[in-house]
Amino acid sequence: MKKRKLATIALASAMMVTSFAACGNSESGTTAAGTTASSTQAASTEAPSTEAKTEAVTEKPVEEAVTPSVDFEDGKFAFVKVNSEKGGADKSELSVGDFNGSKALKVTNVEGKNMFVGINVSALLGDKVGDLAEIRIEMGTENPDKFAASSGTLYCYTGEDNKEVKAGNWSVYVDSANPKVAKFDVSGAGFIAGKDNYVILSKETDNSKTTPSHLWIDNIAFLDKEGKTLTADTNAEFGNPAGFSAASDRANLLGITKAVNWEGYQVSGGAWAQAGVAFTDEIKAALVPGSVIEIEFQSTTGNMWVVMNESAAGWMRVGVGDADGSGQQYARVNNAKTIAQVTYEQIAAVCGEDVGTWGSGFQCESDGDWSVSSVKVGMAAPSYALVQAVNYDGFAVKGDAWAQAGAPLTDAVKEKLVPGSMIEVSYKSETGHMWIVMNEAAAGWMRVGVGDYDGSGQGYIVADGSKAYIPYEMIAQYCGDDISTWGSQIQCESDGAWEVYGVRVGKAAEFTAANSHVDLGANGVKGDGWAQDGIELTDEMKAALVPGSVIDINYASETGEIWIVMPDSEAGWKRVGVGDFDGSGQGYALFDGSHCQISYEMIAEQCGDDVSKWGGRIQFEASSAWTVNSASIGIVK
Repeated sequence: MKKRKLATIALASAMMVTSFAACGNSESGTTAAGTTASSTQAASTEAPSTEAKTEAVTEKPVEEAVTPSVDFEDGKFAFVKVNSEKGGADKSELSVGDFNGSKALKVTNVEGKNMFVGINVSALLGDKVGDLAEIRIEMGTENPDKFAASSGTLYCYTGEDNKEVKAGNWSVYVDSANPKVAKFDVSGAGFIAGKDNYVILSKETDNSKTTPSHLWIDNIAFLDKEGKTLTADTNAEFGNPAGFSAASDRANLLGITKAVNWEGYQVSGGAWAQAGVAFTDEIKAALVPGSVIEIEFQSTTGNMWVVMNESAAGWMRVGVGDADGSGQQYARVNNAKTIAQVTYEQIAAVCGEDVGTWGSGFQCESDGDWSVSSVKVGMAAPSYALVQAVNYDGFAVKGDAWAQAGAPLTDAVKEKLVPGSMIEVSYKSETGHMWIVMNEAAAGWMRVGVGDYDGSGQGYIVADGSKAYIPYEMIAQYCGDDISTWGSQIQCESDGAWEVYGVRVGKAAEFTAANSHVDLGANGVKGDGWAQDGIELTDEMKAALVPGSVIDINYASETGEIWIVMPDSEAGWKRVGVGDFDGSGQGYALFDGSHCQISYEMIAEQCGDDVSKWGGRIQFEASSAWTVNSASIGIVK
């Protein structure tokens, strides 16, 4: 970090803001410890003088600059993630750029909505997170609409269950204090080591309605109670902490097993610019038939693909779709447009099957400004959904690496454990791995789905770091088809410290991993239980509704389900995917509590094959209060 910037922090630290309160000289706010913090700037009424006034300097102490824990000079920010699902949230984009004389994290507001930026302090600080007492952040804003001030809040998510604690407010005055150092007393917030605690920095004013604005974040200092800087590991990744809803969007994506992280893959570029990282031996070994490359990214257009810039077959884009006019196959991208997938087969189709001819690595590219925070390679697997699932009561347990814990089998769960069923485990673990243990099976003590993590070479289950799926058939392979011989309980286990938040059992189904989408523009549509609201169908949307297509919905509802209503169909007012929630006994939509898919075929069953007779609207509905975060029509191209 540059010396000039240290001086900037020292001077700016005296102007810490904890609340947006008009443009006066005094600001105050409530800290996480429950006390009130305030700062006052004295307004000068004297005429300016050219004389040196050394006495004034000695009478007014200057706060000593602190060493930042994170300064973004290394370009790394995988420990940061935008939450685009909070109320009124913007699908903000992250990158590292030049600001105020050095590198800083650039958060771009693209929808004119509130911005929520998550920082995983547990991942950054590790065992030292419990010592965290104060957070200082240098912040600046840019807005072409020339607003006078910006403000927001720092929220802490702490303790055993990541409970929200408000740490305080901040503000930046464009003409007089931009950038500015904000200080937050978090000594009473309750950070606990090993609990994946995080903070969210919001900007809830000064959101441009016409042109994208920017929030700049730099020189984050994590301090202990003595004011000493805590060292941060900037190679850390944000992961999937409990309660961070933006981490859960797996819509349109393939499942992955045996995932290998591509170390050091944090790059960025402008529109149509490429950047990448050289293959590691581990990544090369993972690139085999049936594998998939998964890229976590931000882009102003929401698009992402790869470039094989050294391929023996020539310079090749893969997964670009028609963005460059080539009409090639598309990469798969989730609804939130934060994760993209390109398969081995897509690359092999243009570069050949011999990975040795692909060059020393590949690059990423988009048709808008973009950044990539992480890349991994694993084996493609189904993206599972459960139908008519029941909760496995009492299954909220945790353990250290290779330790087991579980819950007794309930009658409701036993009834659901039949051929074709699936166990779904919602969890986190240090390694991202999870499997189950049948510790009382008549066939003996059995791990199921462990793969080769224990050296047994058993089959792998689908586990993406937040959810794991174990099919009935895999359990039966080791324990037999008679569930009465499986014992009285099921346990969970991992090769790293782990925690399970809940388990469900239901009929197994698969989400469609679409790779071409038409946005329905349904973000923020909501309603109460049994109330409907939705969108008008455009000609583009109607053209996308073809056999094999799906309506893909990211949502939240109090009871976990959602479906659609076709209110103007010539066949009459129709619910589609409601199952038996209204007593009709219709087919169920595929939903998992946050992601729902309804196929063209399900709509055609109720409304007929002719889309022109479906009417001009699609509405959403659930049996409880619900909100649609995003929705699209997807198809595999």
